[in-house]
Amino acid sequence: MVSHSTRTSNGNYGHSPFRQLPFYLLSVGLAVLVWQMGVQWIADTPRRFLLPTPAAVLARFVKLAANGTLAYHACVTLLEMGLGLLVGTTLAVLLGYGVAHSKLLAYLLEPVIVTSQAVPIVALAPLLTVWFGPKLASKVVVCALIVFFPILVNVVSGLKGIDPRLRDLFRMLEAPRHKVLLDLEIPAALPAFLAGLRVSGTLAGMGAVVGEFVASTQGLGYLVKQGQNLYDLPMMFVAMITLMGIALTVYGLLTLVEHRALRWTVLDTTTADEEEIA
Repeated sequence: MVSHSTRTSNGNYGHSPFRQLPFYLLSVGLAVLVWQMGVQWIADTPRRFLLPTPAAVLARFVKLAANGTLAYHACVTLLEMGLGLLVGTTLAVLLGYGVAHSKLLAYLLEPVIVTSQAVPIVALAPLLTVWFGPKLASKVVVCALIVFFPILVNVVSGLKGIDPRLRDLFRMLEAPRHKVLLDLEIPAALPAFLAGLRVSGTLAGMGAVVGEFVASTQGLGYLVKQGQNLYDLPMMFVAMITLMGIALTVYGLLTLVEHRALRWTVLDTTTADEEEIA
């Protein structure tokens, strides 16, 4: 009874993602513990310099945060992620809608889309840097390419998964095209779209860093590269941990958006259970 009233076919949206925060903190604590154990394991070996201690990384983090370096480079990466996610999502939704409704467009675009995903993004990034320059545009394009495919697939799956009987009903009622879009297609495809967006939001960080590796003088990827050149491993760890924190934050925020946007599914399921009992 109670479990059915809070469960939906799209997942457990009846619970706030912030309730999982203690488990996230526990996993972080366990990771730090394993990290420290690894440091102790190689402490008496010639390779001990390859793994900095958590204390050394924390000290480097405080130093980079205090002088504003970390915030500046993190904001650059966030800007690249945000713009790339916006461009990639827009293109994926538009093309996904077209592919779901036009077999001709699907036949034309499917080979191009699939083969484009077969080429590693690290191989495309240098070419994109030549085409779009070493500044912001090339990083945005790299991010957009990474986030494009998961959202496209989910949008097409969501639209094609609509019950044909519902389409027949709207056709019988002679509903105008915009009513079909607003009252049928968007609500039906929304769960799949948001699931793809949640995944793509975390992948955007990878795209930004790949673009920064190729050619950049700013961003978290640039900090990692500088740390490599200077053998400053604590700085590399700080940049990577900051990127992980950004990815987790984006994932949490998009999960919260998904939870809020799909709250109506919880209400629908609750109503259905009550009618079944009656």
